[in-house]
Amino acid sequence: MKSLINFLGMIGGPQIILIVIVVLLLFGGRKIPELMRGLGSGIKEFKNATKEDEEDSSKIENKKD
Repeated sequence: MKSLINFLGMIGGPQIILIVIVVLLLFGGRKIPELMRGLGSGIKEFKNATKEDEEDSSKIENKKD
């Protein structure tokens, strides 16, 4: 039991290898690039939305002054 806690306690080399193997088994080698593209575009959209929100809030603050 103690060795299991030590294995799962900190993320290191063996844990990363295990995660990569599980991802490969679940999605396969061909799906991973598509998943990464989707993740990248999602992050890009999120950044654009937060930037637009900051611009809108600064415009509202400027109108109040």
